[in-house]
Amino acid sequence: MASTTKRRFTDEFKREAVALWETSGRLQTEVAAELGIMPTMLRRWQRKQQEIGPPPASPAGKPPVSTMASPADQASEIARLRRELDRTRMERDILKKAVGILSASLETGFAEMPR
Repeated sequence: MASTTKRRFTDEFKREAVALWETSGRLQTEVAAELGIMPTMLRRWQRKQQEIGPPPASPAGKPPVSTMASPADQASEIARLRRELDRTRMERDILKKAVGILSASLETGFAEMPR
């Protein structure tokens, strides 16, 4: 059984994820899939934000500037990295099989050679 680790998300990510869902007009499941999270997490984060209220304003009265990419940009980067990881795993598996085949043929080749 594979062990799973609990992922932690920043408050900023949660706020931006909920904002993306609320402003995009898309389904909860679509936004959650794009962000790589469960749809129920979006709903839970939305409820919590409604209970707490809007985040406090910064001293200058401006909303805080996010240095992170938007959730949509993050989601597209995650999707790209997942594709790259899948390809890398496939290449690794092919190389493992090739090494196994070569080592087996070398072992049988040396066993048949006269000494």
